[in-house]
Amino acid sequence: MPRVLLIEDDPSIREGVGLGLRRRGHDVSAAETGEAGLLLMSSFHPELVLLDLMLPGINGVQVCRRIRETSQVPIIMLTARGDDFDIVVGLEAGADDYIVKPARTEVIEARIKAVLRRLTEPAGQRPGVEFHGELAIDRAGLTVAKNGERVPLAPSEIKLLLHLSASPEQVFSRQQLLEYVWDHSYHADARLVDACVRRLRHKVEDPEATPRYIQTVRGFGYRFGPL
Repeated sequence: MPRVLLIEDDPSIREGVGLGLRRRGHDVSAAETGEAGLLLMSSFHPELVLLDLMLPGINGVQVCRRIRETSQVPIIMLTARGDDFDIVVGLEAGADDYIVKPARTEVIEARIKAVLRRLTEPAGQRPGVEFHGELAIDRAGLTVAKNGERVPLAPSEIKLLLHLSASPEQVFSRQQLLEYVWDHSYHADARLVDACVRRLRHKVEDPEATPRYIQTVRGFGYRFGPL
């Protein structure tokens, strides 16, 4: 079971979630502040981070950005109900998914498994490296390079790119992408797709240019190419 770093300032939630995950076999390290959580990142080496958005001192969005400077570890945000603006900001900062509190341990465990599956079940996996213009996509190795330089991608970003590029010019709706990449089947999470697309474009597209790889099809969704 993956090591989980839980960063949550509410002691009842921190203890309850930590206890529930430990009972399911996870090695859990918990921190009550963003500063403490960042220190644990380097010593605990988590395989997944559960990150509360509303933290004292360094807030969750800032913590997420700091983690993304050096690591692509999966991050799931914990957010209070109704914090729609904070959810979008957190996703833009690099989070892979979010959970609205309070949440049962079974729900958290299901989301953890869904996020980690993105690391082991690439879309349309086949051997070799594909070249799409300046991009080199290694499906087996789950890596992407642009002009010969490795592009660091979070789990949701790599799986989204793999899924779109496996069928160039095919249009995928946001709902289809939610179901495949995030294992979500409800419409309320379309912002997960849009935020991930914006982050992915920032990394693989040329700045201040019309998107070349991840294209928007207005009224429908997204497609890869043409090149």
